[in-house]
Amino acid sequence: MPKFDMMDGSNAGKYHSNRKRNLILGGLCAVLVGLCVGILIGRYGICPGQSDPESTPEKDGVFLPGIPEAIIKDGDPEIGKQLIDAVDNTKIEEYLRLLTLKPHVAGSQNNLDLGNWIKDKWMEWGFDDVKLTPYDVLLSFPDANNPNVVRVLNETGGIVYESPLKEANLTGEDDPDALPPYNAYSPAGLVKGDMVFVNYGRVEDYDWLEKNASMNVTGKIVIVRYGKIFRGSKVQIAADHGATGVIIFSDPADYTWKGDPRVYPETWWLPGSGSQRGTIFLGDGDPLTPDYPAIKTAYRYPENASEVVLPEIPAHPIGYDIAEKILREMGGEEAPLDWRGGLNITYRLGPALEKTGWKIQMNISTRNQIKTAYNVIGVIRGQIEPDRYVLMGNHRDAWVYGAIDPSSGTAVMMETARVTGQLVKSGKWRPRRSIMFCSWGAEEYGLLGSTEWVEQYRKNLRERAVAYLNVDISMQGNDTIRALGTPLLYRATYEAAKKVPNPNPAERAAGRTTAYDTWLHTYPWKDEDGNSRNIPVIGSLGSGSDYAPLLHKAGVTAVDFRYTYDTNKYKVASYPLYHSVYETFYAVKNIIDKEFEYHRAISRMAAELARSLADSLIIPFNVSDYSWALETYRKALDKDYGDTLKTKLPNYDDLREVIANFSTEVEAFNDRVAKMNRNDPMAIRAVNDQLSLLEKAFLDNEGLPDRSQKKHLLLAESSTDSYASSSFPGLVDLLFEIEKAPDVDARWERVKRHFSVILFTIDSASSTLRDVIRFIPEN
Repeated sequence: MPKFDMMDGSNAGKYHSNRKRNLILGGLCAVLVGLCVGILIGRYGICPGQSDPESTPEKDGVFLPGIPEAIIKDGDPEIGKQLIDAVDNTKIEEYLRLLTLKPHVAGSQNNLDLGNWIKDKWMEWGFDDVKLTPYDVLLSFPDANNPNVVRVLNETGGIVYESPLKEANLTGEDDPDALPPYNAYSPAGLVKGDMVFVNYGRVEDYDWLEKNASMNVTGKIVIVRYGKIFRGSKVQIAADHGATGVIIFSDPADYTWKGDPRVYPETWWLPGSGSQRGTIFLGDGDPLTPDYPAIKTAYRYPENASEVVLPEIPAHPIGYDIAEKILREMGGEEAPLDWRGGLNITYRLGPALEKTGWKIQMNISTRNQIKTAYNVIGVIRGQIEPDRYVLMGNHRDAWVYGAIDPSSGTAVMMETARVTGQLVKSGKWRPRRSIMFCSWGAEEYGLLGSTEWVEQYRKNLRERAVAYLNVDISMQGNDTIRALGTPLLYRATYEAAKKVPNPNPAERAAGRTTAYDTWLHTYPWKDEDGNSRNIPVIGSLGSGSDYAPLLHKAGVTAVDFRYTYDTNKYKVASYPLYHSVYETFYAVKNIIDKEFEYHRAISRMAAELARSLADSLIIPFNVSDYSWALETYRKALDKDYGDTLKTKLPNYDDLREVIANFSTEVEAFNDRVAKMNRNDPMAIRAVNDQLSLLEKAFLDNEGLPDRSQKKHLLLAESSTDSYASSSFPGLVDLLFEIEKAPDVDARWERVKRHFSVILFTIDSASSTLRDVIRFIPEN
């Protein structure tokens, strides 16, 4: 029994107890009344003009008191104007001059020094976090003590001709740190024999030789022209046909212009001594740690392991002065008309040289070596959604000075970073989402820096990355914008370009006031009937730059843009000084962009596009463009392979149906977004997650057939040309020369299986656009 029940039964205790209780209750009431009065005085006396958020008509829905206005506020376009106005062309020039003072190949001290300079600048400009991320990767370098050479030998083995060891010094390019021309990852070896000219070294070129000249290249050295396809594809195709070595030369027909006989340093045309360096590795990322990051704990395969796919035969690049001396000695039949380039010789096929017993010799000393490559990752923290990232990137490493590739892009990224960082630092603005700036290491060797980073952080990126803006090269000419991108980013890219003042005064005078106007004028996108769609062309993404691992491994939608030359006027494979020692600050400043106005235009476009993606309440992705793109891909497939596929695939017409269903879901999604309550922050978040999830929905864990690291089933490079994109790339790979497969029936079974995966993936992507609790359709 409780103790108080044993007390005396008098009323005194009850009286005092009740009195105490009444005092307590009275005090509590007084406090509550005072609190209410205080709230009312503070609410209506001090802030008489402010009303209750819950009773404000425009704040209907679940907008709650105490939630900051910024959480449902759309981005301010005025900020974009401030960023555009702040971009300074003279600062871009200053950055480019500094970036190109010394050669800075990946793995070098010069490259690391530039990385530290970038890190310091980003911290100075107000970034919230900057990190260097190191990766120990397999790189490749020539042996300075045993230089790579190509020789012509006489019948006794005497040297008739030997290629020079480096390019001529024309404007001060003779830096001791400059590596001579070479093809990275070429195996070392001394190769001697007859030589066959194989045009551009494509599959169709070898087919022509076999059908029309009854010639194969087994046991022969082949000499091929740069252009049309990726150099690594040329080497692989040559090895597949039994060649023992590959010499790749820059033909004047592809790197000079009949309309102007001058060359660098007078113009941008390639001089005869210029040679295009470059990797011949066909993979992406560190060759020894495929699909996993090259960090300290990584398992590394030996170079001779079957999992490591490195080039099989030696290769070496030469300029057209060297090529002319070698090809002049060729014997055999004359090459067909469309194989003949711009050299002042008779192009012959070989294989024997004109003089009996003479041979070609390649002495290749290139060696592979594990070195550390560094990325620099800088972050401006988002105010509302810091866990959602908009990324902008450019690689830092160059084969020599790299004034165009990549330093024109680095200089532009630095200026974009400066104006963005300083506006945040000033306190005038902070983006809704985080913005990451990425300076990649070792891109030139095969996208090593970006690939290792994506492999290390793919789980974060798949969940949180919104989009990636790539500016590998910002300016390779001064004619118009050129863009490659995923369908989700078409409209946002157009809108950004519309806000960029045209850097060409003559075009402004003609009424084309923005960069977009000239882009549309120069490259209008036409339908299959030749009618303009009234938008500029945006090409598909293949590989060849750092957007590839982000798109293919993490499903991050991406765009790559730059100013380019007039491709209607100049029928050249690339800007002529590409990857040569002559890609210098001198070339940019004195020949291509004297006032750096075209650099500034790309920096402005990057700043506005990054702002709109990072600051818009709803991410500015246009899902309708994806349904249009899917139908375009289907029509292209049908045109090239439809008749064959219809006879082999009884469900071929299902592709049309799943794409139509996808379009239906797109329309329904757009309707829901148009009607949604934009004062509901959770509804906004859900829609944005659906938008960023869509690109990732086209990933498949197995990847493409025979290319498991390429996870995106719609957008990837061709297996026979790493630069070129291919619609339904896995399917096209399997169909390529299917009649030559060792087991044709087995190959068709693989086609059937992959086709079913495509159908499932498109249907699965449709489900991501449905109402988030009604994504399961009726059967």
